Amino acid sequence: MEAVNPLALEVTLAVQQELQARWEETDRLRRAQVDRARYEAELARRRFLRVDPENRLVAASLESDWNEKLRALGEAEQHYERQREHDGQISDPNQRQRILSLASDFPRLWRDPNTPQRERKRMVRLLIEDVTLRKAEQIEVSARFRGGVNKTFSIPRPLGYFQSRKQSPALITEIDRLLDHHNYREVAALLNTRGYKTGGGLEFDSVTISRIRIAYHLKDRYDRLCERGLLTLSEMAEKRKVSVETIRRWQRLGALRAHPYNDQNACLYEDPGPTDPKKGIRLLDHPICKEAQCEA
Repeated sequence: MEAVNPLALEVTLAVQQELQARWEETDRLRRAQVDRARYEAELARRRFLRVDPENRLVAASLESDWNEKLRALGEAEQHYERQREHDGQISDPNQRQRILSLASDFPRLWRDPNTPQRERKRMVRLLIEDVTLRKAEQIEVSARFRGGVNKTFSIPRPLGYFQSRKQSPALITEIDRLLDHHNYREVAALLNTRGYKTGGGLEFDSVTISRIRIAYHLKDRYDRLCERGLLTLSEMAEKRKVSVETIRRWQRLGALRAHPYNDQNACLYEDPGPTDPKKGIRLLDHPICKEAQCEA
């Protein structure tokens, strides 16, 4: 927008005046072609009218020539009108003033949120002749405005597809922390509640959390629970010398604490040791466990 200033627009107007002069000269030549076709058609008409009607062969030939000249005149007139409409004619002092007013109106119109994108594109096409891009560490942009003004500036290179979707370090740290206590579905729900978005601007789901964990080499929840000493279902059943169904029943009734490690609620189990840390009694003395021992 710095290039859209009164000086640049004055230069543009000077070029438009030159173009106007050239257009007028071209229009004069085209109009002369129409006048020439009209003269030849009129000349053919006079020849036909002067012929002796009794001389039918000559009359037919002159009539055919007259019709051909009339067709040529019609085509010349249509071509002339099409070219005038295509070229247009740069106008009066009022239009000059409107062009100059763009220096103050252009920034306002460009920034106006009500200006449609298609109108912004039209404004750019009216002001810019062409744009050249040179790719290096940054992209160098050379814009040539109508009227001869040039503007060169640099912009950062856009990020590639994978870079644009790269997650922030703070987000990765938060996901790593949440995986200590939650499965993928729970992590995704917590991030969405806190307003986090993926690199593509979408909400999180279980699949996305899993992919991020793999991409950033985060430890999965299963390994985290194993490192804390939690046991699998079969390991807990073997240690307590009961069946896996008994372990599941203890879990349902609250005698054992289970931690899901995936979205299918597969769990690892805390080993409370010889005593129940909540009750302060021996685990095997827990009523539920004693009942299971009797059944065994």
